[in-house]
Amino acid sequence: MALIRWKPTVDVSSWTPMADLSTDLFSMRDEMNRMFDRFFKRSTFDDDNTAMHALVPDVDITEKDDSYILKADLPGVAKDDVKITLRENILTIKGEKKREREEKHRDSYRSERMYGTFERTFTLPSIVRDEKIQANFKDGVLTVEIPKSEEVKPKEIPVKSA
Repeated sequence: MALIRWKPTVDVSSWTPMADLSTDLFSMRDEMNRMFDRFFKRSTFDDDNTAMHALVPDVDITEKDDSYILKADLPGVAKDDVKITLRENILTIKGEKKREREEKHRDSYRSERMYGTFERTFTLPSIVRDEKIQANFKDGVLTVEIPKSEEVKPKEIPVKSA
C-alpha cells in the first residue's frame, strides 16, 4: 500500500473554528425550519384521527412592465372548485381538491396524495387596475394577470441633443 501525503482542501492557516461553527449552525437551523414548515403546513388530522394532507399551493409572482403575473400550481383541482376574490387590495384564492372515491375491497398501504381545502391571500399594491384582472386555468396551473394602473407604468423620456 502506497502512502500519499494529505493535502487539506481548506487553508488551515486561515481557518477560524468559530466562523465555521456559526455557518454550520445557521445552515442547520435553516434545514430544521424547512423540515418543520413542511411537516406543520402540510399535515393535519381529520375527525377520525387519520392523517389528512392540507394543500398549500406553490405560487410564483412575477412583474412585467404593465402587470403582475401570479401562477399557482393546483394539480388535480377542477376549475369549478377554484374561487378568486378581491377585497380592499387583498387577492384571495380558495379551492378544494376532492378525494377520489375509495374502493372498499382494496387495502391502502400508503396515502401521500394531498386533498382538502386551501386558501392563499396576497396583498396587492394599491396601484393595480382591479376591474381588469383576468384569471385562466389550464393543465392544473392557475394564472392570474393583474394589470398595473397607468400612473405606475414606466414612461420613456426622450433624450434631445443640445
